[in-house]
Amino acid sequence: MFALDRDSPLPLAAQIERQLLALLQQGRFAPGMRLPSIRQLAAQLGVSPNTVVIAYDRLVGEGWLEPRGTAGYFAALPAGRPADEATLIEAGVEQDAVWLVQQANDQPAGLLQASSGSLPTAWLQDAVPRSVLQRAFDALPGGMAARCPPQGWLPLRERLASMLCTQGIAADAGCVLTASGATQAIDLICRAFVQRGDAVVIEDPGYHLLRARLADSGARIVPVLRGPEGIDLARFEAALVEHQPRLAFIQTRLHNPTGWTAAPGNLYRLLSLAERHGVVIAEDDVYGQLLPGSTTTLAQLSGLSRVIHYSSFCKVLSPALRVGYLAADAALLQPLLRQKIFASLSGATLNESVMAELLASGRVRKHMERLQQRLAAARQASLRVLQDVGLSFESPGQGGLFLWGRLPADVELEPLVKDARQRGILLAGGPVFSVLDEHASSIRFNVVHAQHVRLSRYLRERFEVLSAAQRSLARIARTR
Repeated sequence: MFALDRDSPLPLAAQIERQLLALLQQGRFAPGMRLPSIRQLAAQLGVSPNTVVIAYDRLVGEGWLEPRGTAGYFAALPAGRPADEATLIEAGVEQDAVWLVQQANDQPAGLLQASSGSLPTAWLQDAVPRSVLQRAFDALPGGMAARCPPQGWLPLRERLASMLCTQGIAADAGCVLTASGATQAIDLICRAFVQRGDAVVIEDPGYHLLRARLADSGARIVPVLRGPEGIDLARFEAALVEHQPRLAFIQTRLHNPTGWTAAPGNLYRLLSLAERHGVVIAEDDVYGQLLPGSTTTLAQLSGLSRVIHYSSFCKVLSPALRVGYLAADAALLQPLLRQKIFASLSGATLNESVMAELLASGRVRKHMERLQQRLAAARQASLRVLQDVGLSFESPGQGGLFLWGRLPADVELEPLVKDARQRGILLAGGPVFSVLDEHASSIRFNVVHAQHVRLSRYLRERFEVLSAAQRSLARIARTR
């Protein structure tokens, strides 16, 4: 089919990607045609299967390939490409939080999601086999007429409670409330505990959609600096004294956008301060399952006292199921349940039954272990590529989906982000996640997509142009 140059500085996966792309563009693989299997192409080229997987995943992200589970990879059919953008309404303005989230889900054709918060479709393709769907349907009394209790499908809540116990979080089914993903969990917390004018502490940098949701509620947002070890405790205490918030949102493990995981000592002190000042902690653990090994959470340390722990399987297992959950004591869970009934009456019985079957089968744990291994490899590759083009990473974090990089000193963020978008590359800069000047030149990178040769080529060329322009301006200034 083609040959690889093992003396080239270009990684083998990038060489495979380029040459396959050329074949696709030339029409050598017609739409709907099956490509060689991963093992077949790896054997033919004398590379590891993971190298071929990386190349195929990148082409899936570009819209050139379509994964079809165990059937393999196929040249994308025109009907299989993302929806015509002319039929879509944009809910936000370019580069705001809502717009960025919509881009990740609308998936505009040809857009490289270099700053996306999602895993590639191909990585999740086999997470939910059809056999599980059938067993989940068979488990429903009354089939599709089965109603889901507002608190959640009991078999799922029992499985979630068991999973939380293995993480050191003392919980039973009565402590668990299901939700349509972490986004609904955040919405329920805001509905139940935030009134217009209330002060709410958030981490800075932090999850961009959370800040937008709080602003929409009319909350007084109090940003507190987040570092690699956790939230800045001195500033956190000062914020509690000055603003007297009722609620604080904290992301303990694999923080978004930085990838940092808080140290146990920081969490102990944070809980002590929160208890002293009467603050409820909403602990976001959406990406925590992607962190290998056992780690400390606020829910574990507190025994769910004054802590609402929430997470989701949408990002790491299946966006099609839209299943998440909250865990808290009864006093906190009751107003959340009330708001869920107001917002959506109950959950989707079939979705929750599928999730219960997945947890019962042990597939979720095995799937997470595979994701952890693949992300570790992608993380090393992306870090190497991005550092090579000139980005710096003060604290790359311990794992997960994100890298938080800083641009070279002579490169301005806003023009770069706008130019990249015009060239089909989506970048999310520091101001999306932070109000602090120290993050004005930072970018969140998705470790899977950031290793893409298209991104590194663009950044290298763009940095060279901007650096030359800065040097030219400096020479002009010196001659005046």
